[in-house]
Amino acid sequence: MNKSTILTELQTHYPGKKILCLPEENLTEIICEIEPTSDHPKYSRAIAVIGQSLPHRHNLTTETYEVLRGKLAVIVDGMEHILAEGDKLTINPNSIHSASGDDVWTECYSEPGWSAEDHIFITEFLDDS
Repeated sequence: MNKSTILTELQTHYPGKKILCLPEENLTEIICEIEPTSDHPKYSRAIAVIGQSLPHRHNLTTETYEVLRGKLAVIVDGMEHILAEGDKLTINPNSIHSASGDDVWTECYSEPGWSAEDHIFITEFLDDS
């Protein structure tokens, strides 16, 4: 990922918004919280620049991804969905999902709002090395 270019663009378009670089030790995703859960618990909206998101699920949250720039491969419960610019995909609670692309800009809308407690990594899909 071109971290500095992405951060500069996010900071320019969304000044003052919280930006997370994940994971810190091996960057694969940059998230800018546009409308965080702390402002309104019923929903949240973020811009995610995705190289690779790890397999995870949410007990409560329904997520909708909309590709803003690039092409995104999303795996939901073992089924691959290829999304191009303008395409949307809704992911229901308890669906195991991950995404990959080449620095793909995606708007992520969550109902209720995203929380760390409801972001559950699926360890059997993770590499232990």
